[in-house]
Amino acid sequence: MALKDGTRVPRLVKVGGLVGLVCVVATGCSPDQVLRFGWPTGVTSDADAMRQLWTWSVIAALAVGVLVWGLIFWTVTFHRKKSDELPRQFQYNNPLEIIYTVIPFVMVVVLFYFTATTQQEVQAEEEPDVAVDVISFQWNWEFRYPGYTTPDGEAVSTVGTTNWTPLLVLPTDSNVEYRLSSKDVIHSFFVPKFHFKRDTFPHPDKNNQDNVFQNTIDREGSFVGRCAELCGTYHSMMNFEVRALSPDKFERFMELRTRVNPSTGQPYTTAEALTEMDCGELCAPNSVTTIPFDPDRQNSTPQTQGGQTVGTGD
Repeated sequence: MALKDGTRVPRLVKVGGLVGLVCVVATGCSPDQVLRFGWPTGVTSDADAMRQLWTWSVIAALAVGVLVWGLIFWTVTFHRKKSDELPRQFQYNNPLEIIYTVIPFVMVVVLFYFTATTQQEVQAEEEPDVAVDVISFQWNWEFRYPGYTTPDGEAVSTVGTTNWTPLLVLPTDSNVEYRLSSKDVIHSFFVPKFHFKRDTFPHPDKNNQDNVFQNTIDREGSFVGRCAELCGTYHSMMNFEVRALSPDKFERFMELRTRVNPSTGQPYTTAEALTEMDCGELCAPNSVTTIPFDPDRQNSTPQTQGGQTVGTGD
């Protein structure tokens, strides 16, 4: 039975819409996830700026794709071969060729502009509220807070061990500055929830390397951190955890870190200070997003106790 005139295009539109709806539903994504086009949620304002760049870039790409697909389907549908007669031939079409050149050029310029402005926003540096020295070594991390001093005159510091994953405790809603360096080989400081990573080099000042970046964490929580640069045998186990606390909790934490623990006669360690604060999972003395590793190749299972990894840390 032949199709009635004027029914072909509406039917194609309906079929296309149905296919698109099935594709969206089949992904199992929430409306928010669909609108983010697969971009994961972040916990910093910089991550949100990068998400917006990604979202609008995908929308622009889809718009171009829809236009191209529409032209293809329009040509296939309405300009099929009707006879053996050769259609009128055109050797040159200057206006069309100018359009083909100008439009891609404008698209590249616009994409470059928004990429550059987003990059400047992410890498912008202001006077920090809190500064932390991030020092990597095979195969762990040390975090120093030069603005806070222990009773023995040393900067407050947290060092990871084989049995304890180091916790980088930071305040939310504050401009945090990270100063990266390495004691041996090249490592990489990467927190997936930040949507940002940067390599850590030995002697960055001498090698004229940009080893500083800043961000602001939007909410409290525990976020896994990793080394993202192949650095040796236990590279895959070189993890840490960012523990983001509200400003008042962070000040309480630092108040404890700059005091002597009467139970030990030594300055409070990170684990001891968090235990003393007793604020639920946010004050867990051990990491909750990752676990330490056993360097014994014959026994690769991390030691745990009561659902928590063994170790106290400093």
